[in-house]
Amino acid sequence: MEDDLDIREAISTVLGVYGYDVECAGDGQEALKLLGKDPHFALILLDLMMPVMNGWQFREVQRVDPHLSNIPVVLVSADPTLRQSAQALGAVAYLRKPVELSALLGVIEQYR
Repeated sequence: MEDDLDIREAISTVLGVYGYDVECAGDGQEALKLLGKDPHFALILLDLMMPVMNGWQFREVQRVDPHLSNIPVVLVSADPTLRQSAQALGAVAYLRKPVELSALLGVIEQYR
């Protein structure tokens, strides 16, 4: 989930080139709709600062939903408290923006 369309499209395009199937959402509410249709995602890349439903709010809903709670979450954010946020939200990893491609692929590869 990423609210910045340019970043969302860039990440989606790059991951597609590397053979990953990607679904995109601009906020937590859009993501929940996608996940409601197919809860079998391998990983969620989650920005914290988004309109409508931010990353904290999304994670609150995701963690209590038995169909979604087991999907690992990687925080991708420029938030200066990213490390602490990742711990508080139970994220499996975090990547600071701007994201380095090698770091992104390294984290994602673990959940393929």
